[in-house]
Amino acid sequence: MRKQSVVGKPGRGSKKDDPQLREFERRDLGEDIRRSGTARVVRVRAKPTSILLEDDLMTELRKKAAKRGLGYQTMLKMIVREHLDEY
Repeated sequence: MRKQSVVGKPGRGSKKDDPQLREFERRDLGEDIRRSGTARVVRVRAKPTSILLEDDLMTELRKKAAKRGLGYQTMLKMIVREHLDEY
């Protein structure tokens, strides 16, 4: 069962204008997995770290994360994982 997207009015900030959001919604199976009751969350050992980011960068990161229903730290981890191999 696929998650249905809610399409807003076309224009600035619309989901139609955000290819990254469309891709995320196309691949996201989180809700289906949670409903099935068969998945277990396994925490990977993570090491706390600290970085300094400019205010405007943090503001933009928080906005984009909220638009996707994510926390900014989760969004940042996703970005790092997706693009790490490019460097």
